[in-house]
Amino acid sequence: MPQHPHTARRGTRRLAGLTAAVAAVVSLTTLSGPGAHAADNPYERGPAPTESSIEATRGPYAVSELSVSSLAVSGFGGGTIYYPTSTADGTFGAVAISPGYTAYQSSIAWLGPRLASQGFVVFTIDTNSTLDQPASRGNQLLAALDYLTQRSAVRGRIDSSRLGVMGHSMGGGGTLEAAKDRPSLQAAVPLTPWNLDKSWPEVRTPTLIFGADGDSIAPVSSHAEPLYSGLPSSLDRAYLELNGATHFTPNSSNTTIAKYSISWLKRFIDNDTRYEQFLCPLPRPSLTIEESRGNCPHTS
Repeated sequence: MPQHPHTARRGTRRLAGLTAAVAAVVSLTTLSGPGAHAADNPYERGPAPTESSIEATRGPYAVSELSVSSLAVSGFGGGTIYYPTSTADGTFGAVAISPGYTAYQSSIAWLGPRLASQGFVVFTIDTNSTLDQPASRGNQLLAALDYLTQRSAVRGRIDSSRLGVMGHSMGGGGTLEAAKDRPSLQAAVPLTPWNLDKSWPEVRTPTLIFGADGDSIAPVSSHAEPLYSGLPSSLDRAYLELNGATHFTPNSSNTTIAKYSISWLKRFIDNDTRYEQFLCPLPRPSLTIEESRGNCPHTS
């Protein structure tokens, strides 16, 4: 028997409604799946972090390295680039790291593969002179980032809008100088920093400062703490004082430094809020942390 026209139309509408409902369910399932957060944040790299993954000596990425001769660059003393070997995840943020007074890149070399294996291109540099002061080291960090993003063999692997700086001692003071001079930097991590300038109202870069309770060369009372206090109070900033540590603690592999540096760089260079859990609330005093200060929750 032929179907009544009205009945046919109702059947068509029901079928269309069912199709739309199924499509909505599929869409919701897709959005809530493993790739949902990555779709929301195109800079996110690597699997969801855990306490053990950020404390591990190596992250999820295999790492390659490339030596850069001082003769091939200008503005700094060359160095070593560490980078994720695979290009499957696209581009990465990048970090330049300066050694301290009288020191060479070998003193901060452990940070290269450790950070790169978490999904960054890392450039540990030598300075023009081992005696260079913080302002000079800040300029050299910026020169190194410019080389990295414009001329290096791995420039195609880097997102030049997502850059950060780190440094030890006078190199740590240099990270603040670099952040002051280039507000577009996404993150700064001074390690037991030394700088005679204690006022940093110009800094707009989220900054994590590490101090050491046993530092007799750049005592926290005259360097790390006032440098932290000299940053704008509205800035995303944090201060971690290492317990049972010295000025030279950042020169050796250190789980606490790595854990919180990775979290800071991920949070602000990659805008990866999955790492906020390790930064806020602030870590409590422990066998490795003497004290912590900071602005939580973070805004950017």
